[in-house]
Amino acid sequence: MIKPKVGRMFLATCVGSFFILILYFQNMSRSASEQISGWNSFSVKSGRSPLQTLQENDQLEQSAVQATLQGRRQLLEETCRTHTRKRRVLGPEDLRHLIVDDKHKLLYCYVPKVACTNWKRVLMVLTGNGRYREPLAIPANEAHVAGNLRSLSEYTTAEINKRLRTYLKFLFVREPFERLVSAYRNKFTRSYNTAFHKRYGTKIIRRHRADPQAEALKKGNDVSFEEFVYYLVDPQTQREEPFNEHWERVHSLCHPCLIHYDVVGKYETLAQDSRYILKLAGAEGEVKFPATSKSTRTTGHMAAKFFDNISPFYQKKLFNLYRMDFLLFNYSVPAYLKLK
Repeated sequence: MIKPKVGRMFLATCVGSFFILILYFQNMSRSASEQISGWNSFSVKSGRSPLQTLQENDQLEQSAVQATLQGRRQLLEETCRTHTRKRRVLGPEDLRHLIVDDKHKLLYCYVPKVACTNWKRVLMVLTGNGRYREPLAIPANEAHVAGNLRSLSEYTTAEINKRLRTYLKFLFVREPFERLVSAYRNKFTRSYNTAFHKRYGTKIIRRHRADPQAEALKKGNDVSFEEFVYYLVDPQTQREEPFNEHWERVHSLCHPCLIHYDVVGKYETLAQDSRYILKLAGAEGEVKFPATSKSTRTTGHMAAKFFDNISPFYQKKLFNLYRMDFLLFNYSVPAYLKLK
């Protein structure tokens, strides 16, 4: 058995056929030239990667957008230093949410319920060699088909290390409870999501509903938000299996304290952050990020209504479950929570 030697930088090694990736991003080792670059003032030169563009233009006068993005990254790094005691080993399963665009040298960690369908559509246009021209012409279900986009987990150890060092890494995040309510609304209140009703709804009803009816146990299509919360905070849930990606915590999907993300976009500033990334990639002439519909969007006001029937005891348990996402991405405790 081969024992990996861990140096100052990150190291990857294979033990038999099992892949082990050790990432050690020491923030203080990053030079000043690795800060967020100019918004209106930079231009993408031929042959430069998005990461090089970001690094080489950081000394230019910053716009409000750049300053905001730099602040997010700095806060993320500081929070990771404060709250992360141990650095664990990452394996292939941890990298499956990282989508690779080799043409534009991008790594995107997708987070369900944070515009990931549209970002996957955009990446299909960018990596599709002309097969796709307009993101919204790609059906939503096709954007999620395995094989349409490559995951970082599919590459060799050496290829993974190279891309982590040299590609622009980005993710998009959202207020955690708005994302959670959005996931509940989509997966448990829509009649077409029968797979989720069968897979999770029946289990939730069986475990957390007193005297359930036979039809509810069979179909699982009328799970209440309160029952969903009980399911999430139940210790048995995570002992059985990992959370589904639609309600898994962002820090568990994308590992932002182990993988250094160059840009942290937010759902709340989706349009401007997406333009910024496409401009860094020199791809703003190839594709435009689709405008989102606000008519069905889950808002903070809507999320507050879902929490009306959740007792303070379970509100606190749920907040503790998602606490790291609130901290890492600088989201305030929702005013509607009764945590005291």
